[in-house]
Amino acid sequence: MAPWHWSYRTLFLIGFLICIALLGYALYAEVHLGLVPCPLCIFQRVAFVWMALWFLIGGLHAPGGRGRWAYVALVVLGALAGIGVAARQLWLQSLPPELVPACGPGLDYMLKAFPLGQVITLVLRGSGDCAVVNWRFLGLSMAGWTLIWYVLLSAFAIHGALHPFSPRQAAPMRRAQP
Repeated sequence: MAPWHWSYRTLFLIGFLICIALLGYALYAEVHLGLVPCPLCIFQRVAFVWMALWFLIGGLHAPGGRGRWAYVALVVLGALAGIGVAARQLWLQSLPPELVPACGPGLDYMLKAFPLGQVITLVLRGSGDCAVVNWRFLGLSMAGWTLIWYVLLSAFAIHGALHPFSPRQAAPMRRAQP
C-alpha cells in the first residue's frame, strides 16, 4: 500500500521510528566516529527527542478528528525549534573564520553555572565549536541534514492529520457514494 494511504497511527509510528533512527545515528557518530556534539547539536537532539515522544504518543493514541491536530502541533513545535537551531548552526558554519565567535564552555558546565534561561541564550549565540564542520554527506553538514529532516517530519505529521481515515474506514465510504 502506498505511503499516502497509510493510517494516522502508521504514519506517526513511522515518524517515531525515523526520529529514533536519527538519534541512533547521532549517538553512533559520537561514540564510534568520535564526533563530539556542540551545544547546538545537543539542542537539535533534544528537538528530535521531543518529536519522537509526540510521534509515539500520537501513534499509540491515534485520536480521530481534531484530536490529531494537538499531536501534530506538538511535533511541529519541536520541528520549528529544531529548524531554528539548525539554521543558526548553518549560519555559524557559513561565517568566514575571522568572524566565528570564540569557543565557549561546554554545555555541562553552563548548566551547572548558569540559570536555564541564560544557558539557552548562551547556546543560541553560538560558539566557535558550533561553527566547525567535521562531517559531511553529499556536501551538507549534519546541521543541514537535520534541518531537512525537521521539514520532512513536519510534513509527514501534517499529512497524517490531513489523511481523514485509515484505508479500512475509507473503503465503505467510497462504496456508499453514487
